[in-house]
Amino acid sequence: MENVQTLAQTVSNAIIEDFDAFLEEFNGITSRVKTRFENCDWHGVQADSKKRLAIYKKRVPRIARKIRRQMGADFDNLDIWREVKLLYRDLALKRYAYEIAETYYNSVFRKVIGNIGADEGIMFVEDEHHQREYMAYQPVCQTYLWDRPLGELVRQILEDYAHEAPYHNLDGDVEYIVKRLEDEVLQIFEPDEHTRIQMVRSVFYRNKAAYLVGRLYIAGQLMPFIIPLINREGQGIMVDTLITSQNEMSIIFSFTRSYFLVEVSIPSELVHFLKTVIPLKPYGDLYNSIGFNKHGKTELYRHFLRHLSRSTDQFTFAPGIKGMVMSVFTLPSYNIVFKLIKDKFDPPKATNKAHVRSCYKLVSVHDRVGRMADTHEYEHWVFPKDRFDPELLDELLKVAASIVRVDGDQVIIDHLYTERKMVPLNLYLETATQSQAEEVIEEYGNTIKQLAAANIFPGDMLLKNFGVTRHRRVVFYDYDEIGFLTEYNFRRLPDPSEDEEMYSGSPWFAVGSNDVFPEEFKHFLVGREDIREIFFQLHADLFEPKFWIDIQRRLIQGEVVDVFPYRRRKRFRSV
Repeated sequence: MENVQTLAQTVSNAIIEDFDAFLEEFNGITSRVKTRFENCDWHGVQADSKKRLAIYKKRVPRIARKIRRQMGADFDNLDIWREVKLLYRDLALKRYAYEIAETYYNSVFRKVIGNIGADEGIMFVEDEHHQREYMAYQPVCQTYLWDRPLGELVRQILEDYAHEAPYHNLDGDVEYIVKRLEDEVLQIFEPDEHTRIQMVRSVFYRNKAAYLVGRLYIAGQLMPFIIPLINREGQGIMVDTLITSQNEMSIIFSFTRSYFLVEVSIPSELVHFLKTVIPLKPYGDLYNSIGFNKHGKTELYRHFLRHLSRSTDQFTFAPGIKGMVMSVFTLPSYNIVFKLIKDKFDPPKATNKAHVRSCYKLVSVHDRVGRMADTHEYEHWVFPKDRFDPELLDELLKVAASIVRVDGDQVIIDHLYTERKMVPLNLYLETATQSQAEEVIEEYGNTIKQLAAANIFPGDMLLKNFGVTRHRRVVFYDYDEIGFLTEYNFRRLPDPSEDEEMYSGSPWFAVGSNDVFPEEFKHFLVGREDIREIFFQLHADLFEPKFWIDIQRRLIQGEVVDVFPYRRRKRFRSV
């Protein structure tokens, strides 16, 4: 028993020490983003975003190999691991980021022992400390009482969050914010002695912007108070807009966007603050948004288990046209879809599993610009068999037999992705009113253009591969043909030299594997005639090689193209 205790103590210490090193490296990368913003080093910001994501995948396999060596033949002895968990739990609770530490343990354990279902005795499955909330010596936010003229209050906030780069026009920024508050808030609510603005002390950075994030308490109501800042080289920092809407804040913190670089000592405290102003946002999404995506994955799994225990409906095929590469199913009462890679792909798909997984990995680290759904990758997910529609289960066992199996009363899936459930665009248009259809078809074109600006070419741009969110934003979610825009050759169709070539069923000219002919898009992108005409009017440039070549040129020259997480009409200046 003494040897078991000693080994368990050695293993738990090794994991917690590695977690501490992970967090130090994570925070070190995060801390330099302020300087990058001040210096307009946008490529540096993007590189650091990817580098920070890579830390976890670099460290976990390494510490897992070390643990295997320490445990020797006992590496899969679950009795020892139960003792490790108990010891580790006490160590984790001494950390402010205890919940992140527990997820780190889960990752290391799974990497050491291999495929195993979630077991509360040896893993942190449920949140055992949901009542525990650490508070920093210095609160996560600073409070500004509305005890002075509004202009003075706004100026104080902006001055308190000043950067090394100067404001371009501080007086003008104050006027813009005051006017927006008067138009959107003070027309409805009257300030009193309790009115106050509370701003998170840390600044949220992403791509080319910095966000001052807070909340406004007025007339008994809490609402977002977000000030996005942009920095134009040679001009200085400008306030780009003011966000006071829950829906608009939700879009800024969306599952379709890259994670913020924000310094945080107590993740749970910051997440709880954010939850007060966007209460519909799941905890998993909020942890994702501040960079702790592995714990976001844990929170999603916990939320799913709770929902499963409270519901009775069955898993069934997800709405939409069945995919040639992926099988997709869902629980009708839950807002997540589960995606599996098929063993064999339906013609004319000529890709393979490794390529599909690489495409999903690309999306997980790339700038999603609000137009690609984030995914979580899981291994060895165990479902109750009685919750499956028999037809669905038969289909999964047929098309994905290598990763799906039945074990007694359980269905075990060795590899799957989760993704937010959306209404497929083709289905949405079937029941949309004219105004709704016009709105999302404009969004559809904007999605393609913004993906291009992020150096992403979707490949298969059919309506069925796009979804509509609850905010009626159009999002791309089928990644098996995705690629970097700069790797494609956009060409104009050559004119046929004679009638025989014109009516030929095959090309009369040489076509390379990465050749794309934008003129052909108009024949398949939109089927409904009235909507197609609107799309042609709004986005005719998509059918011209020039649009794509111009974007390529800008990307190759090193430009980081502006893509804003709010409507352009919300911006104070068009700069």
